[in-house]
Amino acid sequence: MNFIKSLFDKKETPINSYSDFWNWFRENEQKFYDVIRRQGNVNKVFFDKLAPKLNELKDGFWFLAGMCSDTEAELILTADGVIKNIVFVEELVKAAPKMKNWQITALKQPSDSNQFGIEMDGYTFDESSMSFYPVEHPDMPDEIEIVIAHKDYSEKTKEVITNGVFLALDNSLGELNSITIIDFVKFINPSEAEKELIPLEKLRDYLIWREKEFIEKYKGVRHDTENDNYSGMEATLQNGLPLLAVINTDLLNWDSKASHPWVAVVEIQYDGKANNGMPDQSTYDLLNEIEEKIMAELKDSDGYLNVGRQTANNCREIYFTCFDFRKPSKILYKIQKQYKQQIGIEFDIYKDKYWQTFNRFMPS
Repeated sequence: MNFIKSLFDKKETPINSYSDFWNWFRENEQKFYDVIRRQGNVNKVFFDKLAPKLNELKDGFWFLAGMCSDTEAELILTADGVIKNIVFVEELVKAAPKMKNWQITALKQPSDSNQFGIEMDGYTFDESSMSFYPVEHPDMPDEIEIVIAHKDYSEKTKEVITNGVFLALDNSLGELNSITIIDFVKFINPSEAEKELIPLEKLRDYLIWREKEFIEKYKGVRHDTENDNYSGMEATLQNGLPLLAVINTDLLNWDSKASHPWVAVVEIQYDGKANNGMPDQSTYDLLNEIEEKIMAELKDSDGYLNVGRQTANNCREIYFTCFDFRKPSKILYKIQKQYKQQIGIEFDIYKDKYWQTFNRFMPS
């Protein structure tokens, strides 16, 4: 009987594209809308169905949902702070069809007012509980670092206050601004302030001014690597295995590093146990093939600079600095999928305006 039933069960179409996902969503959108509007079991009826479908498409999608008006529900898709996933969230939302009862939003948006105001775990995060001041670095003038003072911050409350402040920043500034404009945030109690505290309502204007200044300063700055000098470096790891690196030394001495503030690190794992952690010839050829494919897509003239590579301990690392994070996210994900049957590839993208990642390659 179970066998006969299975023959007639409706098999859901796999989610392999943005259109596949939205076709599935449209088939269920009335049911999802009804459970949100009636405040029913949203987790069981909606979220527990939505999460697996997003994961079929790609991991790294997060979501929030609720009523944004008396008649319209809102689904917010978010990257949850992971830079390399932002472009995929934006693309998925851009591909969404118009639906009568739904507003589909990419990333948490800035609040309409210049106000902060949330409560979390019994603490408030607003203008009455928080203030700030900027930290200036003469040797790194483009770094945007702020100190947030919260009246309840202590070693005991450190974790909850930190999480609450970041959530408040996302809600007020918007997720994209919060992730991409601020370089570093430090948390203190007001009694620990080393400078005059500034009312929190002035933070947004300060950040907008700093970001505008930064963009205007480096707009269109590019570096041609064709005639650059490269250095080969050798070292021995603590475990006794060799390390080989090839680094563009002209780039490391460039005085406009902050124009390419995003660092992309590609890690390719291989089996080098028989060769002191180094690749054999066939693996070496494959590693070079992958690096050449990446370089063919991420060109210096377009704002993507190949800083070099390091090979050691069963891993090849390839380094790029980029003026933008969206294209590298897509290219590196495509390469990762293309070679997944041959070799393991992981990558990360993060902001590092002064390329401190590569300090270890600089002469001491």
